[in-house]
Amino acid sequence: MIEIWILCGFAFTAGFIDSVAGGGGLIQLPALLVFMPQLSVATLLGTNKFASIAGTSVASAQYARHIEIQWKATLPATCAALVFSFVGARAASIIDPKVMRPLVLFMLVAIAFYTFIQKDFGNLHAPRLNAARQYAVSICMGVVIGFYDGFFGPGTGSFLIFIFIGVFGFNFLAASASSKIINFATNLSAVLYFGFTNHIFYKAAVFMALCNMLGSLAGTRLAILKGNRFVRVFFLVMVTALIIKVGYDVFH
Repeated sequence: MIEIWILCGFAFTAGFIDSVAGGGGLIQLPALLVFMPQLSVATLLGTNKFASIAGTSVASAQYARHIEIQWKATLPATCAALVFSFVGARAASIIDPKVMRPLVLFMLVAIAFYTFIQKDFGNLHAPRLNAARQYAVSICMGVVIGFYDGFFGPGTGSFLIFIFIGVFGFNFLAASASSKIINFATNLSAVLYFGFTNHIFYKAAVFMALCNMLGSLAGTRLAILKGNRFVRVFFLVMVTALIIKVGYDVFH
């Protein structure tokens, strides 16, 4: 039972971090691997997704209440991601996801470098695509990111935020809000898959979900209160952490 309470602490921290800039999986999933080694990998993944979707739903609702969601850019990507996340999960059973690590490492380094040198990146909210282009790009983004999240996963939230800023012209808060909506869809697809295949350890998952929700609530409120500058710094910290984690995996 003590392991579940420890996992709840990790779940709270993961929910907090993920609601601001993505990357909660860096904390929650490794904790499950350490404290629940008796469970299969599939069950650990399912338990992680069950807890994560609870926090993502809270973050989505909080951002929607305080930040104007750009639905024309977000909804098409959400629908496409919901479908292709499942396709990616199925592909992972055929192709080893580890082949993605070098490419993901390169992209994360490029994102961190660009965000760092562009001091005004994400500070101004100025959507730059017309309705038709916005819809098309949104669909393409949902297909690619949805497949990636189901197939491999690390950095999904960070990639979404970067695309919403760099391509759509959103600021950090609006990009984070939209990314949570899409993350919810990809998590939902995974939870349904793991639930139907009986790979969720509910005894831990339910308590972790509650703590993840509390962490997410705290994180979104702080992000909304502090604004774009805070989210930008948090984003850079989490991308750096992802670079270290993926880099370690690549070279070891």
